[in-house]
Amino acid sequence: MTGPSVSLKERVQADVKVAMKSGDKNRLGTLRLMVAAIKQREIDERTQLDDSETIAVLEKMVKQRRESIAHYERANRQDLADAEKAEIGVLHNYLPQPLTDSELASLIDAAMSETAASGISDMGKVMAALRPKIQGRADMAAVSSSVRRLLDR
Repeated sequence: MTGPSVSLKERVQADVKVAMKSGDKNRLGTLRLMVAAIKQREIDERTQLDDSETIAVLEKMVKQRRESIAHYERANRQDLADAEKAEIGVLHNYLPQPLTDSELASLIDAAMSETAASGISDMGKVMAALRPKIQGRADMAAVSSSVRRLLDR
């Protein structure tokens, strides 16, 4: 059921049914969290999310789980950290293929040229140019720090 006409949100909802039928409780739990987060954002914004907005919701969920993993590992709670890692694995199935380092570097170079960035004051322009191209395909915090390093020279 993953054709070009099926939205990401519809795909997640269909996969909830599949997980229910197969009895995959861990996957089902994560999928239900995804559906809830998507619906919550739709209610908050009184709109229907498109795929790029849905990806942003899923990216936020991944970021939250990475932060939780760091906290759990500092507290020596590997069991909870492992559960969060499993949820990230499910979330990654719905995110676009990650960019390679070379693809990311060339996109950053192109954005810097396109915006004629010359210093750290141009950081916002560069990130605004990059965001639609890398949404869901790269860690925005890491990209931001790379751009900052390049502009700081």
